[in-house]
Amino acid sequence: MNWKSVAKVLGKVLIAEAVMLLLPLIVAAIYGETTYWGFLIPALALVALATPTFFIRTRDEETNIYAKEGFAIVAFAWLIMSLIGALPFVITKAIPHYLDAVFETISGFTTTGASILPAVEGLPFSVLFWRSFTNWIGGMGVLVFVLAVLPKNNNGIMYAFRAEATGPSVGKIVSKMAKTARILYGIYIGLTVIEMIFLIAGKMPVFDGITTALANAGTGGFSVRNASIAAYNSLYIEIVVTVFMFLFSVNFNLYFLILTGHFLKALKNEESLAFIGLVVAAILIVAVNLVTSSVETITNFGTALRYSSFQVLSLGSTTGFSSIDYNDWPTLSKVILLFLMLIGGMAGSTAGGIKMSRFLILTKSTAADIRRMVHPREIVTVKLEGEPVNAQTITNVRIYFVTWVAIFILCGLLISIEEYGDFLTNFSASISCISNIGPGFNLVGPAANFSGYSYFSKVVLSIEMLFGRLEIFPLIVLFSPATYRK
Repeated sequence: MNWKSVAKVLGKVLIAEAVMLLLPLIVAAIYGETTYWGFLIPALALVALATPTFFIRTRDEETNIYAKEGFAIVAFAWLIMSLIGALPFVITKAIPHYLDAVFETISGFTTTGASILPAVEGLPFSVLFWRSFTNWIGGMGVLVFVLAVLPKNNNGIMYAFRAEATGPSVGKIVSKMAKTARILYGIYIGLTVIEMIFLIAGKMPVFDGITTALANAGTGGFSVRNASIAAYNSLYIEIVVTVFMFLFSVNFNLYFLILTGHFLKALKNEESLAFIGLVVAAILIVAVNLVTSSVETITNFGTALRYSSFQVLSLGSTTGFSSIDYNDWPTLSKVILLFLMLIGGMAGSTAGGIKMSRFLILTKSTAADIRRMVHPREIVTVKLEGEPVNAQTITNVRIYFVTWVAIFILCGLLISIEEYGDFLTNFSASISCISNIGPGFNLVGPAANFSGYSYFSKVVLSIEMLFGRLEIFPLIVLFSPATYRK
């Protein structure tokens, strides 16, 4: 392990977070709040921690970054950012207990959106902005940001980029990694600003429009209203948020293809077609189920379609906004929502879950294995996007899925020790955290929160959120004793 190279990159990450803390400080100044110390102190602490890393001298062989260093950089960066990013909540007394603040911050950075706050509307504007901004930061990833603004990093930073990005395989969209990062962030910022404009044009308060767009872009779902999007009671706002929940759950590489004139290639993308098909089918089935089940709040098919489309996209994109309390929905609808929570959005997006591309590889490879059992002499090739999927990728996807399921079951069992809530509450909370969604069912549903859990359970769920956002392997490297051996 090249610890010097790891430390130097972490120093840049800490400086990046310090700069980001200046934005809520500006918000505090705009609204005349006295909460600025809550952001200034952590920013100064980050600078103090980062400064020594800029004086580290390295030989050529000590600047190399390989897979293990990349995983370690990502794991340490997200852990340190979360631990220090929790300080604004504690210093401003918005969340007095540090472990509660860490849970809220990790939930923000991992774009989970699970909250321990029973009410948010009484919090200072600067705190609410930081809370939503953590969703936006975590959506694209801080390492991508560092690579975009500091392009002279070691070429091996590609390993860190792959460790932080989502999906079974990650590559460059242009020849240079730094340019790839800048293009991705350019698209990300552009879509965020466009959503802000649409929301404000729909008469949403300016502050609400900005924070909602930030949370939506990262598919995090932190709202500045207690009732989430339902608080605005606006069909227009729900439509805008629904459309952008879909847009941010799409692979950002497809936007690059569209911008460079390869519209048909983007349109024929197998993963996107499968995701769209799944979402449309889920919306229609849930809408019909709501109407035929005579749910009290659903009076006609149009109303059913309105709420089903919002909640299907909310949980399918792992955003976690709510326009209605779906705890009252019939069993079939809740099972479909639970299935969408497992799959999540597309690889290369800001969404969580196991990703549609992995689901396709799993189903196709399983079908291929069954076919080989029936026809042992036949050569069966698993293809995705018209190209053969190599055996190593299939193996990696299966290892990831088995590990993902094992972590979700283990964490579900651990939080059940305290006997808080029923089976559906605890296991939906576990799925919600590893899929980075936020709300679950019953006691952790859209009208509730995670405050009822003990600190032990909150720590377990916090670690699970990190496992979900970093897609397991960086944290395994962090916790592995072999990482620290010479």
